[in-house]
Amino acid sequence: MELARAVDHSSRGLTMHVNKVHSVRTLALVARDLDKDEDWLADLALDMEPEDGLIWVYDPQHEDGTMAFTEYGVESLLNLIEIHRSRPK
Repeated sequence: MELARAVDHSSRGLTMHVNKVHSVRTLALVARDLDKDEDWLADLALDMEPEDGLIWVYDPQHEDGTMAFTEYGVESLLNLIEIHRSRPK
């Protein structure tokens, strides 16, 4: 994963980080695309962190937030699915 770079806007007293993530996909969209149950995927993703590509998105319809994944986050989630499948039952 690429590191964010700091941009110094000293003239305005503002330092901001520029992140290379330009889009995310919501849990509902990822579940639909993978043909998986949304609640099941949410349970798998609960231990993911921002470093794993998981972020929370808030809007008027989702005041408590909804999971969203970067491209790397979807890959991480696919790895979790494979780990879950390979576990003995």
